[in-house]
Amino acid sequence: MYSKASPYFNTAIVNNYLDVMELRDIPNQPDDYLFEITKTYENRPDLLAHDLYKDSNLWWVFAVRNKKNIKDPVYDFVAGTKIYLPKLSTLKTVLGI
Repeated sequence: MYSKASPYFNTAIVNNYLDVMELRDIPNQPDDYLFEITKTYENRPDLLAHDLYKDSNLWWVFAVRNKKNIKDPVYDFVAGTKIYLPKLSTLKTVLGI
């Protein structure tokens, strides 16, 4: 069983192996913050998640929330890319953390 902060929380385990990943949804909210990735966070969504949410395990929410411009959650996380950041209160509600 994976924690509620894990991207794998909804993915079944079959014969002791992780099944095909079932992505968790992070809905768009009108109060999401538009953020331009800086050099500090380039290829490090875990650092941004730590600084924003005090939980580096939430690195994956940026890719899920910004599916149109982040295909690879690490290598597409480059300086100058504008992404939407969900509020912690949204994550608490949606993910149950």
